Amino acid sequence: MNPLIMIPARMAATRLPNKPLALIGGVPMIVRAYRQAEASGLPVVIAAGDAEIVEAIEAEGGRAILTDPDLPSGSDRIRAAVDAIDPEGDFDAVINVQGDMPFASPGLATACAAILHGEPTCDIATLVAAEADASDRSNSDVVKAVLALGEAERQGRALYFTRSTLYGDAPVWRHIGVYGYRRAALNRFCATPQSPLEKREKLEQLRALEMGMSIWAAVIDEAPLSVDNPADLEAAQALA
Repeated sequence: MNPLIMIPARMAATRLPNKPLALIGGVPMIVRAYRQAEASGLPVVIAAGDAEIVEAIEAEGGRAILTDPDLPSGSDRIRAAVDAIDPEGDFDAVINVQGDMPFASPGLATACAAILHGEPTCDIATLVAAEADASDRSNSDVVKAVLALGEAERQGRALYFTRSTLYGDAPVWRHIGVYGYRRAALNRFCATPQSPLEKREKLEQLRALEMGMSIWAAVIDEAPLSVDNPADLEAAQALA
């Protein structure tokens, strides 16, 4: 396969405005995310919704594509950017890494690429980690993945994703918002309207499941820090 990492980013954010340029250890968050992704060895492009983000990445020596700021989601943003730079489809897989994970391991992107390479039936690859503590189970901000996964297995097909509390004593898998799309799957997904379950749970991956797409997930050892609010930013600054 010939994968490309795309990192969508835009300045507008309800809980943390101008988040991509928030400084963490003196470095803009989006630049940290770019550096981590670049360390994977795969080509990396920022799908930017604002000129300020393009300027920050180009100052780092990276590549960023300015996309329509009114695009409804990160998936639409990466599709617009990859179509702009690769209209011939030379990149047959797109790995969507989040710009608000400034310390994400470079191995997250390659893990998604490995699923797509090894599972011919997989349309979309993603990642999960074990719950951090028991409170995750009832926290609606923590998205849980329901997987067809044996006890000793580290990779399995996703059956559902939910914000609800899951029943029973089996392990609860916390979904990590990194996705690997086959190029055709990304195009099909973005061309399809929001689905009923997607609207209900506010989880766009449910659209793919309702469309009949196959999602596979690999287990990683630890969920990376995601910066969604001022408290998360403080934690990231302390970690830096």
